[in-house]
Amino acid sequence: MRKTSFAIAITGFSMLISPLPSLAHHSFMAEFDGRKPFTVTGVVTRIDWENPHVFFYLDTKNEDGGIVKWSFQTATPIALTHRGWKRGTVKVGDRITVRAYLAKRGSNFAAARSVLMPDGQTVFTGSMDDGGPDQ
Repeated sequence: MRKTSFAIAITGFSMLISPLPSLAHHSFMAEFDGRKPFTVTGVVTRIDWENPHVFFYLDTKNEDGGIVKWSFQTATPIALTHRGWKRGTVKVGDRITVRAYLAKRGSNFAAARSVLMPDGQTVFTGSMDDGGPDQ
C-alpha cells in the first residue's frame, strides 16, 4: 500500500514539474523585432557559453566617440558547435562585426544573426525561427 501511494505521489509530482522547462523558453518574435536588423562592430568584452543560449558582449563606439555596451543572444551552445563555433572561436579582445535584430524592449540587447570573425570567416549564430537567411 505504501509503495503504491509513493508511486502515485512521484508520478503526480513529475507531471506537475515536467512542463516547467517549456514554459521558460521563448520564441524569437516574443523578444526581438525581425523588422529591425542592424550591424555593429566592436570589441568582445565577455562571453557566457551556457544553456539555453550563448551570450556575448561588445563595446562599440557611438558618433561622439563614447563607449556603447551591447549584449547579444545567440543560439544554443550545441547549435553553435554544429555551425563551426568552439568555446575559443571568439575571445575577449577580438574585434568582430555582428549582424543582429534589436530587442523589442528598447535596450542595447539584440539577437545575433551572424558574426564576422577576426579571421574573415562569417558564422551563422541565429535561431531558426528568426526569419533570416542561414548565412
